[in-house]
Amino acid sequence: MAVGLSAVNTANAWLNTLRGSTGVDFTHPVTIYIELHTADPGAAGTTAVATTSTRTLVTFGAASAGSMAVTPTPSFTGAATETITHIAAFSASTVGTFYWSAALTVPKAINSGDTLNLTTLTIALTPLAA
Repeated sequence: MAVGLSAVNTANAWLNTLRGSTGVDFTHPVTIYIELHTADPGAAGTTAVATTSTRTLVTFGAASAGSMAVTPTPSFTGAATETITHIAAFSASTVGTFYWSAALTVPKAINSGDTLNLTTLTIALTPLAA
């Protein structure tokens, strides 16, 4: 699987909401938690979970021009020596609904006790009609 939106929990739910389908509307998450991965998280967001697997609560600024960015910078404390390559977004700190995944621009090697900061995390929908 390539990284991206969860087909069931995000893409199909959004599309069904947009078409006005009753009973299958997208229910927005109250919170979003980011989890680290050492490879593509897969279709359920559960593959290759990093040892540094404690999910971190993130907040996003208001959307503008079809884009929104995380604020403030989320950070994670390394629990082992590993290379972080991907992230996944969930509705809860444990279990929860998987919404999307993404690859880091550059994989990051961390050691136990290191701090990993996601300095940029932006979600954008394109193309937009002007």
